[in-house]
Amino acid sequence: MSFGQGGPQWGSGGSGSQRPQWGDQGSGWGGQAGQSPDWAALAEASETRNRRRRWLLIGGGAIATIAVGAAVAVAVVSADGSDQASNRPSSGLPATADIPSGSDRPEPSFAKTSAPPPLDPKDFISSAKKDTAPLSADTLFPGTQLTMGETVYKKGPTDSTTNCASVARGTLPAILAKNGCTRVVRATYSKDGVAVTVGVAVFDTEAQAAKAKTDADSRSGVVSLPGSGVPTFCRAAVCRSTTNSYGRYMYLTVAGFTDGKDVTTKDEKVFSTGDDLAEFAFRQIHRRGEAQASAAATAG
Repeated sequence: MSFGQGGPQWGSGGSGSQRPQWGDQGSGWGGQAGQSPDWAALAEASETRNRRRRWLLIGGGAIATIAVGAAVAVAVVSADGSDQASNRPSSGLPATADIPSGSDRPEPSFAKTSAPPPLDPKDFISSAKKDTAPLSADTLFPGTQLTMGETVYKKGPTDSTTNCASVARGTLPAILAKNGCTRVVRATYSKDGVAVTVGVAVFDTEAQAAKAKTDADSRSGVVSLPGSGVPTFCRAAVCRSTTNSYGRYMYLTVAGFTDGKDVTTKDEKVFSTGDDLAEFAFRQIHRRGEAQASAAATAG
């Protein structure tokens, strides 16, 4: 049958009638009469057209998206780049050769100085030329009592003499004279029936004091100094003595019982009292050096 050439020819039966022809003839489908259409080719052509339309739609959308993104980026750069140097692209920075290097900057300069070494207190008490501070019983043994740790000693009589031999006993007078002693300063301290006299012999140089200390023996000692409530002690009884030197000073102690009893090696109280006063004498001599070193540093 052909939709382009009239109605269908149905026939009413009989040997002359024929069934309608669906695709065997007619040219209404664009083909030649008597030929069937190429259905596969038609389907492929239709699919090709559909794919072309899809790609055109996708491509157009992508181009539109890129265009919008570029417009936004230009707007952001235009808005921020003109006011904030920190948002400028790297192409806007000066070339490396134009950036000053750290070595081109001037370095701060400081004058080379060095603190002078601290003054040694011992230097000031090692020679009469530098040890010029006032010297007396009051400067060496100040106050009315002495506290060593938890022990408090009462201060007794004091004296000072340039006749060194007059306050020395045994072999000490000759030793002091031979080494050039210029003065002896003494003080007595007591506690609980034990008394000690400490004597400081003064020389012009450290070498003289050291030699006097070396020359001293077990028979060399300072004479005890009674008075101010302290009875005579260590004149006939056995007592404990010490001898030492520091700087241009030689310091000695004699310690014993105020009741005249002999000292034995078991009398720890006598030994500790003598050691405390020897330590105190050393500290006072050293403080003398510290005071003069401090004064010299301040003046300098």
